[in-house]
Amino acid sequence: MMASIGELMARPLDLLPGRRTYEIFAARWPHVDDPFAEALNRATKHVASTTLTRLGWESSLLIEGDVPAAVAALKAQDGPELQVHGSAGTLLPHDPIDAFRVLTFPPVLGTGTRLFGDGTVPAGLELVGSETFSTGVVLATYRSGAEIRAGSFAPERPSEAELARRTALAAEEDRT
Repeated sequence: MMASIGELMARPLDLLPGRRTYEIFAARWPHVDDPFAEALNRATKHVASTTLTRLGWESSLLIEGDVPAAVAALKAQDGPELQVHGSAGTLLPHDPIDAFRVLTFPPVLGTGTRLFGDGTVPAGLELVGSETFSTGVVLATYRSGAEIRAGSFAPERPSEAELARRTALAAEEDRT
């Protein structure tokens, strides 16, 4: 798993963190000796924040003003891959994300930060790659911009058992 993530981090990259992710990363990565730290410290960090006024982590630039326009300008430049680590929910309505790399870890804790929070604009994603690791972690890569296809597991013609279930449910609702 670390080798695959290391390949992703070895490419030239810039980061686009929001305030929370920036603060978490700035408190850790400049202070550890680790190959990931080298890549993150070397990257230019374009920080989207309306509350931060000073950035202490080297190679950090504050995005001021219209964040979606600034991100579009960054994407239009001929530069390294622009990565968002953490949640990108506030950027999704502006469609700046070309691909999502989602790591799913096997423990189910029931709490934590959601990848896509309440109010996230619906978006179609197409699976373009996946890797599984001996740790049970799955790395799935999705391309954005895919068609959203609604579907159902319900058969076109319900079975007799399903019709009976619906009748019983309707009778129960009538009693309440």
